[in-house]
Amino acid sequence: MTADARWSCPIPGTYEHVVLGHGSGGRLTQQLLERVFLPALAGPTLARLEDQATLTLPGGARIAFTTDAFVVSPLFFPGGDLGKLAIHGTINDLAVGGATPRWIAASFVLEEGLPLAILERIVRSMRAACDEAGVELVAGDTKVVEKGKGDGLFVTTSGIGLVPPHLDLSVRNAKPGDRVLVSGTLGDHGIAVLSVREGLELGLETSLESDTAPLADLCRALLEVCPRLRWMRDPTRGGVASALTELAAGSRVGVRLDEARLPIRDEVRGACELLGLDPLYVANEGKVIAVVPPEEADAVLSAMRAHPRGRDAAEIGEITEDARALVVMRSLIGGERLVEMLSGEQLPRIC
Repeated sequence: MTADARWSCPIPGTYEHVVLGHGSGGRLTQQLLERVFLPALAGPTLARLEDQATLTLPGGARIAFTTDAFVVSPLFFPGGDLGKLAIHGTINDLAVGGATPRWIAASFVLEEGLPLAILERIVRSMRAACDEAGVELVAGDTKVVEKGKGDGLFVTTSGIGLVPPHLDLSVRNAKPGDRVLVSGTLGDHGIAVLSVREGLELGLETSLESDTAPLADLCRALLEVCPRLRWMRDPTRGGVASALTELAAGSRVGVRLDEARLPIRDEVRGACELLGLDPLYVANEGKVIAVVPPEEADAVLSAMRAHPRGRDAAEIGEITEDARALVVMRSLIGGERLVEMLSGEQLPRIC
């Protein structure tokens, strides 16, 4: 069986059971939201479908609130582990909404038989990630399931951050002429995890590490330079392509990308070619996409490159007027192709 066959899942359609693609962050995830979750649960805040909920408290203070689950396999990978990933992912969902992350809660689903040494290592990694980012883990919960029912360890986190007054970052804010920036190379996390996943090494010889990192400092630096910044997103599940298709649909605009400008490491490009993957859909855990007014693009790009986590930043495209809300990319050979939301699941259990 080929690697592609082992990791494929059904393309979008009508399903009466859950398939792997429902967790992709792509089209099947959207269908699951529209069929199951939004009809039952949506209120005004949830219906905005941002990575975090921005809430105004009595007295006028504003907070951002987010929650996420992490099921990565393997638990340890080059450059990171499940614990670090859980903290960084929560911090970053708050940060791209303009919030300063402050507090995190975590719950653990442990499978019977999990070595305590592994759990201790994960928990220590979480503490180190919290200390690095200046956030406090303030609450938690633990459940244990029978052997064979939990695949080792799952972690769910929730986070709260403080939002400055009047800040309004939203997937609905993009305007024709805006520029699309990304803070660094694409696909590092997904390929780093893939490179060590059992049975999928396929002879890859690479020192590539996951890009998992906290982005709050970088996001603050961008907002200081450009308070009118339209939108930010950390392109995790579904990668850059799915994030930008969500933006196009939310703002009712088009997005035009330039393949020649995409920052992609040779190791990632080679692995994707070998495995039949598209780097635009591969998960990242330490990168941010920003959409900014055209007159401020150079200043924001300079601010990205001045930050240690943005040295490989690039301008990769622009927002266009397009009521069809299409994302298109000019290819290296001069043609154009449509960039759609991820169909199915390229790499399951990646974050």
